[in-house]
Amino acid sequence: MRFGQLKRRAVISLLGCAVAWPFATRAQEPGRIYRLGAVFASPREAPHHVAFFAELRRLGFIEGQNLAVDARGYGLRVDQMDEHAAEVVKSGVDVIMVGGDAAVRAAQQATIQIPILALTDDMVGQGFVRSLAKPGGNTTGVTLLASELDGKRQEILLEALPGARRIATLSDTNVSRPSELKALEDAARARGVELSVHRVTQLEEIAPAVDAAKASNAAGLNVLASALFFNNRNIILDRAAALRLPAMYQWPEWAEEGGLIGYGPRILQLYRDIMSRQLAALLRGTKPADLPVEQPTRFELVINLRTAQAMGHDIPAGLVLRADKVVE
Repeated sequence: MRFGQLKRRAVISLLGCAVAWPFATRAQEPGRIYRLGAVFASPREAPHHVAFFAELRRLGFIEGQNLAVDARGYGLRVDQMDEHAAEVVKSGVDVIMVGGDAAVRAAQQATIQIPILALTDDMVGQGFVRSLAKPGGNTTGVTLLASELDGKRQEILLEALPGARRIATLSDTNVSRPSELKALEDAARARGVELSVHRVTQLEEIAPAVDAAKASNAAGLNVLASALFFNNRNIILDRAAALRLPAMYQWPEWAEEGGLIGYGPRILQLYRDIMSRQLAALLRGTKPADLPVEQPTRFELVINLRTAQAMGHDIPAGLVLRADKVVE
Protein backbone atom coordinates (compact mmCIF):
# COMPACT_ATOMS: atom_id res chain seq x y z
CA MET A 1 0.00 0.00 0.00
CA ARG A 2 1.57 3.29 -1.11
CA PHE A 3 -0.97 5.74 0.24
CA GLY A 4 -1.55 6.31 3.97
CA GLN A 5 -1.01 2.94 5.61
CA LEU A 6 -1.99 4.03 9.13
CA LYS A 7 0.76 1.74 10.38
CA ARG A 8 0.11 2.54 14.00
CA ARG A 9 -2.98 0.32 13.71
CA ALA A 10 -1.00 -2.76 12.78
CA VAL A 11 -0.39 -3.81 16.38
CA ILE A 12 -4.08 -4.57 16.95
CA SER A 13 -4.26 -6.69 13.82
CA LEU A 14 -1.13 -8.58 14.81
CA LEU A 15 -2.52 -9.13 18.27
CA GLY A 16 -5.64 -10.62 16.74
CA CYS A 17 -3.56 -12.93 14.58
CA ALA A 18 -1.53 -14.11 17.54
CA VAL A 19 -4.65 -15.15 19.40
CA ALA A 20 -6.57 -16.65 16.48
CA TRP A 21 -3.97 -18.61 14.53
CA PRO A 22 -3.21 -21.31 17.16
CA PHE A 23 -6.83 -22.44 16.93
CA ALA A 24 -6.59 -22.83 13.16
CA THR A 25 -4.64 -26.05 13.62
CA ARG A 26 -7.29 -27.74 15.76
CA ALA A 27 -9.23 -30.44 13.99
CA GLN A 28 -13.00 -30.24 13.68
CA GLU A 29 -14.96 -32.62 15.87
CA PRO A 30 -15.61 -35.80 13.84
CA GLY A 31 -19.23 -36.14 12.79
CA ARG A 32 -20.26 -32.73 14.05
CA ILE A 33 -22.31 -30.33 11.92
CA TYR A 34 -21.42 -26.72 12.70
CA ARG A 35 -24.34 -24.29 12.29
CA LEU A 36 -23.79 -20.72 11.10
CA GLY A 37 -26.50 -18.07 11.43
CA ALA A 38 -26.40 -14.91 9.34
CA VAL A 39 -27.86 -11.38 9.36
CA PHE A 40 -26.83 -9.52 6.19
CA ALA A 41 -28.35 -7.02 3.82
CA SER A 42 -25.91 -8.11 1.12
CA PRO A 43 -26.81 -11.15 -1.02
CA ARG A 44 -25.14 -14.51 -0.51
CA GLU A 45 -23.66 -14.36 -4.02
CA ALA A 46 -21.78 -11.10 -3.28
CA PRO A 47 -18.07 -11.53 -4.09
CA HIS A 48 -16.92 -11.04 -0.49
CA HIS A 49 -19.23 -13.81 0.74
CA VAL A 50 -18.10 -16.12 -2.07
CA ALA A 51 -14.46 -15.51 -1.16
CA PHE A 52 -15.24 -16.00 2.54
CA PHE A 53 -16.79 -19.44 2.06
CA ALA A 54 -14.02 -20.51 -0.31
CA GLU A 55 -11.43 -19.72 2.37
CA LEU A 56 -13.58 -21.36 5.04
CA ARG A 57 -13.52 -24.57 2.99
CA ARG A 58 -9.75 -24.40 2.96
CA LEU A 59 -9.85 -24.15 6.76
CA GLY A 60 -11.88 -27.34 6.96
CA PHE A 61 -15.47 -26.07 7.24
CA ILE A 62 -17.36 -27.25 4.16
CA GLU A 63 -20.96 -26.38 3.54
CA GLY A 64 -23.02 -29.51 2.93
CA GLN A 65 -20.53 -31.66 4.82
CA ASN A 66 -19.72 -30.33 8.28
CA LEU A 67 -21.18 -26.83 7.95
CA ALA A 68 -24.84 -25.76 7.72
CA VAL A 69 -25.38 -22.13 6.68
CA ASP A 70 -28.48 -20.02 7.29
CA ALA A 71 -29.31 -19.19 3.66
CA ARG A 72 -32.29 -17.02 4.67
CA GLY A 73 -30.00 -14.62 6.52
CA TYR A 74 -28.77 -12.85 3.37
CA GLY A 75 -30.42 -10.05 1.39
CA LEU A 76 -32.45 -8.86 4.37
CA ARG A 77 -34.03 -5.45 4.73
CA VAL A 78 -33.20 -3.59 7.92
CA ASP A 79 -36.78 -4.00 9.15
CA GLN A 80 -36.42 -7.79 8.84
CA MET A 81 -33.24 -8.13 10.86
CA ASP A 82 -34.63 -8.16 14.40
CA GLU A 83 -37.12 -10.92 13.63
CA HIS A 84 -34.60 -13.00 11.73
CA ALA A 85 -31.98 -12.70 14.46
CA ALA A 86 -34.53 -13.94 17.00
CA GLU A 87 -35.36 -16.91 14.77
CA VAL A 88 -31.69 -17.77 14.33
CA VAL A 89 -31.16 -17.75 18.10
CA LYS A 90 -34.09 -20.12 18.60
CA SER A 91 -32.66 -22.49 16.01
CA GLY A 92 -29.55 -22.99 18.16
CA VAL A 93 -26.74 -21.96 15.82
CA ASP A 94 -23.10 -22.07 16.94
CA VAL A 95 -22.19 -18.57 15.69
CA ILE A 96 -24.14 -15.65 14.21
CA MET A 97 -22.28 -13.72 11.51
CA VAL A 98 -23.42 -10.17 10.76
CA GLY A 99 -22.51 -7.12 8.69
CA GLY A 100 -23.31 -3.48 9.44
CA ASP A 101 -24.57 -1.66 12.53
CA ALA A 102 -28.24 -2.63 12.14
CA ALA A 103 -27.36 -6.31 11.92
CA VAL A 104 -25.05 -6.13 14.95
CA ARG A 105 -27.77 -4.46 17.02
CA ALA A 106 -30.32 -7.07 15.96
CA ALA A 107 -28.05 -9.95 16.91
CA GLN A 108 -27.01 -8.42 20.23
CA GLN A 109 -30.64 -7.80 21.16
CA ALA A 110 -31.45 -11.42 20.34
CA THR A 111 -28.70 -13.10 22.38
CA ILE A 112 -26.01 -12.47 24.97
CA GLN A 113 -24.71 -16.03 24.80
CA ILE A 114 -24.27 -17.17 21.19
CA PRO A 115 -21.02 -15.81 19.69
CA ILE A 116 -21.52 -12.94 17.21
CA LEU A 117 -18.93 -12.30 14.51
CA ALA A 118 -19.36 -8.81 13.05
CA LEU A 119 -17.86 -6.53 10.45
CA THR A 120 -18.96 -2.94 10.82
CA ASP A 121 -17.71 0.63 10.84
CA ASP A 122 -16.89 1.42 14.48
CA MET A 123 -17.27 -1.43 16.97
CA VAL A 124 -16.06 0.54 19.99
CA GLY A 125 -17.64 3.89 19.11
CA GLN A 126 -21.05 2.29 18.66
CA GLY A 127 -20.70 0.41 21.95
CA PHE A 128 -20.74 -3.06 20.40
CA VAL A 129 -17.55 -4.09 22.23
CA ARG A 130 -15.72 -2.72 25.26
CA SER A 131 -12.35 -2.46 23.55
CA LEU A 132 -10.51 -3.91 20.58
CA ALA A 133 -8.02 -6.00 22.53
CA LYS A 134 -10.62 -7.24 25.05
CA PRO A 135 -14.06 -7.13 23.44
CA GLY A 136 -15.91 -8.65 26.40
CA GLY A 137 -19.41 -10.04 25.94
CA ASN A 138 -20.28 -12.28 23.01
CA THR A 139 -19.24 -10.09 20.06
CA THR A 140 -15.97 -9.78 18.12
CA GLY A 141 -14.93 -9.30 14.51
CA VAL A 142 -13.56 -6.49 12.34
CA THR A 143 -13.90 -2.71 12.78
CA LEU A 144 -13.25 -0.40 9.84
CA LEU A 145 -11.67 2.80 11.21
CA ALA A 146 -14.73 4.59 9.80
CA SER A 147 -14.30 8.06 11.28
CA GLU A 148 -10.56 8.28 10.57
CA LEU A 149 -10.95 7.04 7.01
CA ASP A 150 -13.92 9.33 6.32
CA GLY A 151 -11.63 12.25 7.16
CA LYS A 152 -8.83 10.89 5.01
CA ARG A 153 -11.24 10.48 2.11
CA GLN A 154 -12.33 14.10 2.48
CA GLU A 155 -8.69 15.17 2.21
CA ILE A 156 -8.25 13.13 -0.97
CA LEU A 157 -11.49 14.51 -2.45
CA LEU A 158 -10.33 18.07 -1.84
CA GLU A 159 -7.03 17.25 -3.50
CA ALA A 160 -8.97 15.93 -6.49
CA LEU A 161 -10.97 19.19 -6.61
CA PRO A 162 -8.38 21.99 -6.56
CA GLY A 163 -10.01 25.36 -6.01
CA ALA A 164 -13.26 23.88 -4.65
CA ARG A 165 -15.04 26.17 -2.19
CA ARG A 166 -17.93 23.89 -1.32
CA ILE A 167 -18.25 20.11 -1.03
CA ALA A 168 -20.97 17.81 0.28
CA THR A 169 -21.10 14.75 2.50
CA LEU A 170 -23.58 11.88 2.31
CA SER A 171 -24.13 10.64 5.85
CA ASP A 172 -26.05 7.69 7.29
CA THR A 173 -27.65 8.96 10.52
CA ASN A 174 -27.52 5.44 11.96
CA VAL A 175 -23.73 5.37 11.65
CA SER A 176 -22.11 8.84 11.62
CA ARG A 177 -22.17 10.58 14.99
CA PRO A 178 -22.60 14.37 15.29
CA SER A 179 -19.08 14.74 16.68
CA GLU A 180 -17.63 13.02 13.61
CA LEU A 181 -19.59 15.24 11.23
CA LYS A 182 -18.43 18.33 13.13
CA ALA A 183 -14.83 17.16 12.79
CA LEU A 184 -15.30 16.90 9.02
CA GLU A 185 -16.86 20.38 8.91
CA ASP A 186 -13.99 21.82 10.95
CA ALA A 187 -11.40 20.16 8.72
CA ALA A 188 -13.05 21.52 5.59
CA ARG A 189 -13.35 25.00 7.12
CA ALA A 190 -9.63 24.95 7.92
CA ARG A 191 -9.05 24.49 4.18
CA GLY A 192 -11.36 27.39 3.34
CA VAL A 193 -14.09 25.01 2.16
CA GLU A 194 -17.73 24.90 3.20
CA LEU A 195 -19.16 21.43 3.89
CA SER A 196 -22.86 20.67 3.50
CA VAL A 197 -24.09 17.49 5.21
CA HIS A 198 -26.89 15.50 3.60
CA ARG A 199 -28.32 12.97 6.04
CA VAL A 200 -29.98 9.70 5.09
CA THR A 201 -31.90 7.31 7.33
CA GLN A 202 -33.36 4.83 4.85
CA LEU A 203 -33.02 3.58 1.30
CA GLU A 204 -35.64 5.86 -0.21
CA GLU A 205 -33.72 8.95 0.90
CA ILE A 206 -30.45 8.13 -0.86
CA ALA A 207 -31.15 9.39 -4.38
CA PRO A 208 -32.85 12.63 -3.20
CA ALA A 209 -29.87 13.31 -0.91
CA VAL A 210 -27.40 12.95 -3.79
CA ASP A 211 -29.61 15.27 -5.86
CA ALA A 212 -29.64 17.77 -3.00
CA ALA A 213 -25.85 17.65 -2.78
CA LYS A 214 -25.61 18.56 -6.46
CA ALA A 215 -28.23 21.29 -6.05
CA SER A 216 -26.19 22.82 -3.22
CA ASN A 217 -23.49 23.65 -5.81
CA ALA A 218 -21.05 21.25 -4.17
CA ALA A 219 -17.99 20.57 -6.30
CA GLY A 220 -17.86 16.98 -5.03
CA LEU A 221 -19.41 14.43 -2.68
CA ASN A 222 -17.81 12.39 0.12
CA VAL A 223 -19.89 9.25 0.67
CA LEU A 224 -19.28 8.28 4.29
CA ALA A 225 -18.92 4.75 5.65
CA SER A 226 -22.27 2.93 5.82
CA ALA A 227 -23.59 -0.57 5.21
CA LEU A 228 -26.75 1.05 3.85
CA PHE A 229 -24.72 2.89 1.22
CA PHE A 230 -22.62 -0.19 0.42
CA ASN A 231 -25.65 -2.40 -0.16
CA ASN A 232 -27.30 0.26 -2.33
CA ARG A 233 -24.20 1.60 -4.02
CA ASN A 234 -25.66 1.32 -7.53
CA ILE A 235 -28.12 4.07 -6.66
CA ILE A 236 -25.30 6.37 -5.58
CA LEU A 237 -22.99 5.49 -8.47
CA ASP A 238 -25.76 5.99 -11.02
CA ARG A 239 -26.93 9.33 -9.58
CA ALA A 240 -23.40 10.69 -9.28
CA ALA A 241 -22.70 9.71 -12.89
CA ALA A 242 -25.95 11.21 -14.17
CA LEU A 243 -25.30 14.46 -12.30
CA ARG A 244 -21.60 14.51 -13.20
CA LEU A 245 -20.85 14.88 -9.52
CA PRO A 246 -17.30 13.81 -8.57
CA ALA A 247 -17.52 11.49 -5.57
CA MET A 248 -15.27 9.71 -3.11
CA TYR A 249 -16.26 6.24 -1.84
CA GLN A 250 -15.53 4.00 1.14
CA TRP A 251 -14.25 0.99 -0.78
CA PRO A 252 -11.69 0.86 -3.63
CA GLU A 253 -13.98 -1.63 -5.37
CA TRP A 254 -16.51 1.17 -5.93
CA ALA A 255 -14.08 2.97 -8.24
CA GLU A 256 -13.60 -0.26 -10.15
CA GLU A 257 -17.40 -0.45 -10.51
CA GLY A 258 -17.63 3.00 -12.07
CA GLY A 259 -17.18 5.44 -9.19
CA LEU A 260 -14.61 8.21 -9.49
CA ILE A 261 -12.37 7.54 -6.47
CA GLY A 262 -12.32 4.86 -3.77
CA TYR A 263 -10.03 4.69 -0.77
CA GLY A 264 -9.91 2.10 2.01
CA PRO A 265 -9.43 -1.60 2.64
CA ARG A 266 -10.86 -4.16 0.25
CA ILE A 267 -13.98 -5.78 1.65
CA LEU A 268 -13.23 -9.05 -0.15
CA GLN A 269 -9.84 -9.27 1.55
CA LEU A 270 -11.34 -8.58 4.99
CA TYR A 271 -13.86 -11.40 4.66
CA ARG A 272 -11.46 -13.85 3.01
CA ASP A 273 -8.39 -13.30 5.15
CA ILE A 274 -9.69 -12.14 8.54
CA MET A 275 -13.35 -13.01 9.02
CA SER A 276 -12.88 -16.62 7.84
CA ARG A 277 -10.04 -17.14 10.30
CA GLN A 278 -12.00 -15.57 13.14
CA LEU A 279 -15.05 -17.73 12.42
CA ALA A 280 -12.93 -20.88 12.34
CA ALA A 281 -11.55 -19.95 15.77
CA LEU A 282 -15.04 -19.38 17.18
CA LEU A 283 -16.38 -22.64 15.77
CA ARG A 284 -13.45 -24.47 17.34
CA GLY A 285 -14.28 -23.09 20.75
CA THR A 286 -12.56 -19.74 21.21
CA LYS A 287 -14.71 -17.36 23.26
CA PRO A 288 -15.56 -14.04 21.56
CA ALA A 289 -14.37 -12.16 24.66
CA ASP A 290 -10.92 -13.70 24.13
CA LEU A 291 -10.69 -12.98 20.39
CA PRO A 292 -9.55 -9.38 19.74
CA VAL A 293 -11.40 -7.20 17.28
CA GLU A 294 -9.13 -6.61 14.30
CA GLN A 295 -8.68 -3.60 12.04
CA PRO A 296 -7.55 -3.37 8.43
CA THR A 297 -3.92 -2.40 7.91
CA ARG A 298 -3.85 -2.32 4.10
CA PHE A 299 -5.56 0.52 2.23
CA GLU A 300 -5.80 1.18 -1.49
CA LEU A 301 -6.46 4.31 -3.52
CA VAL A 302 -8.20 3.57 -6.82
CA ILE A 303 -8.99 6.28 -9.38
CA ASN A 304 -11.23 5.73 -12.38
CA LEU A 305 -10.02 7.97 -15.20
CA ARG A 306 -12.75 6.71 -17.53
CA THR A 307 -15.33 8.07 -15.11
CA ALA A 308 -13.38 11.31 -14.77
CA GLN A 309 -13.38 11.73 -18.55
CA ALA A 310 -17.13 11.03 -18.76
CA MET A 311 -17.72 13.71 -16.11
CA GLY A 312 -15.43 16.17 -17.86
CA HIS A 313 -13.25 16.36 -14.75
CA ASP A 314 -9.46 16.35 -14.68
CA ILE A 315 -7.80 14.58 -11.73
CA PRO A 316 -4.50 16.27 -10.73
CA ALA A 317 -1.56 14.30 -12.07
CA GLY A 318 0.13 14.12 -8.68
CA LEU A 319 -2.86 12.33 -7.16
CA VAL A 320 -3.08 9.91 -10.09
CA LEU A 321 0.60 9.04 -9.66
CA ARG A 322 0.03 8.11 -6.02
CA ALA A 323 -2.91 5.83 -6.78
CA ASP A 324 -2.46 2.12 -6.20
CA LYS A 325 -4.63 1.42 -9.23
CA VAL A 326 -5.86 3.55 -12.11
CA VAL A 327 -8.80 2.46 -14.25
CA GLU A 328 -8.26 3.74 -17.81
